[in-house]
Amino acid sequence: MNNRPSWLILGPGLLLVIAGIAFLAKGLYLNPHEIRSPLLEQQAPAFELPSLADGKSVRASDLVGTPTVVNFWATWCESCPREHPLLVDLARRYAGRVQFVGIAYNDKNDRIQSWLERHGGATYPTLVDINGKAAIAYGVYGVPETYVIDAAGVIRHKHTGMINPQELAVQLEGLL
Repeated sequence: MNNRPSWLILGPGLLLVIAGIAFLAKGLYLNPHEIRSPLLEQQAPAFELPSLADGKSVRASDLVGTPTVVNFWATWCESCPREHPLLVDLARRYAGRVQFVGIAYNDKNDRIQSWLERHGGATYPTLVDINGKAAIAYGVYGVPETYVIDAAGVIRHKHTGMINPQELAVQLEGLL
């Protein structure tokens, strides 16, 4: 028969359970929008994706030389219909100085085309990430996500969720 008090027997296990619960609970209060991307200040990942308009391949290296906004989106994204006109407006405002590229993630060409027609089209190219390889390379875990890349091809900013057009304009002005 064990004569030790029950708290000595249960104590270490109970402390481990409490520590585990505290560790998990802390994660509930983290904002995923504030998690710093490991890609910041790094060369943008390479990709080669077909253009929705003509099927021709576009490479990430084709975008080097001009500041670029890369926006990952999808037809099934709830906030993308509200974000799209903001991006279209910014693309018009920065035409000739900043290039914008939309990357439709995990979607089909006919749905993408139909969505763009319903939401006013686009003033910039839409690329199709059929198998999600570009999204994986960029660490996309939800759409929309937007990357601001400088003329040398280095990622300077990442926005998770819907963009703030004023904040994005400030970031773009800093690159010009």
